[in-house]
Amino acid sequence: MITLLRTLIIAASMMALTVTHAAGWQPPGPIKLMIAFAAGGGADTQARLIAEDLEASTGWKFIPENVTGKGGVNLLNAMKGMPNDGTVIGIVVTESLAYNRLAAKGAGLELSDFTPLTTTAGFQMGVVATTESGLNSFDDVITAAKDGKDIRFGAMSPRLADVAYLLGKANDIEFNIVMLKGGKAVMNALNAGDVDIGWGAGIQTKAVLAGDMINLVSGLDKPLDASPDAPLIADLGVAHNAGGYFMFVAPGGMADDARNALAEHISSVAANPDSKAGGLISKAFGGASIIMGDDLDALLVSDSESSDELMKLSAE
Repeated sequence: MITLLRTLIIAASMMALTVTHAAGWQPPGPIKLMIAFAAGGGADTQARLIAEDLEASTGWKFIPENVTGKGGVNLLNAMKGMPNDGTVIGIVVTESLAYNRLAAKGAGLELSDFTPLTTTAGFQMGVVATTESGLNSFDDVITAAKDGKDIRFGAMSPRLADVAYLLGKANDIEFNIVMLKGGKAVMNALNAGDVDIGWGAGIQTKAVLAGDMINLVSGLDKPLDASPDAPLIADLGVAHNAGGYFMFVAPGGMADDARNALAEHISSVAANPDSKAGGLISKAFGGASIIMGDDLDALLVSDSESSDELMKLSAE
């Protein structure tokens, strides 16, 4: 049901790209672009290239600012209550407004505090091992764990740690979950032998295609592009997948003309493989995944409900 819902959402949203709802809207001043990712990484570069492309195509001025920490929650806290006239936007992941928002119980953040604009790209989230590890399949992981090996599982967010825990529980093994700061840190830990397996959100694809790493499991509800034969996480007994999207967001209560114009301009750049941002998205994330408007609102509600259930299951 979740797979069908997301397929319908994406299809409907892509059709909406052909419609221009707010062609005449202009921001009343420079746009502060808050970025929830460390400078220099793929997500930060994606955001800055989108801003660069939009400056060239619209004449709008963007002022990038990295606001990192707590899986996007620091950005959301900073954004809450800022002007909603289109002069403040930010890039986070859908997990930020779902699992991470709910986990930050003391922050008092509600979905209504924010205006979701559009997604740009999804994750190629997989459970990864190096070829040198000798773990060539998830069956190998299960066998090694049951033979007494301490399987260190690198995760870069509490949500992914929860999904890893459920993956072990569903297969009667227990992982030693190691929390790391970002996907690059997971890749470095895998290469250094500091963890045995770990989550990769697409950063591993080049190494997989080169034969240096292996996607053992697709953390999505569909096959991974680089490893179509890897089992889905649902095939291994876990109902909660580890997928998500990069997403632009603004302060709550934004007027529809501003929301539509920003969403359409951002998504048109992201979906254009000939733009600088679109080229990066095609290369690093397998192409654009566009969801906006009511469809994006519905997805965030669904993800929040799923995240709440995931937290409860992981606490058992």
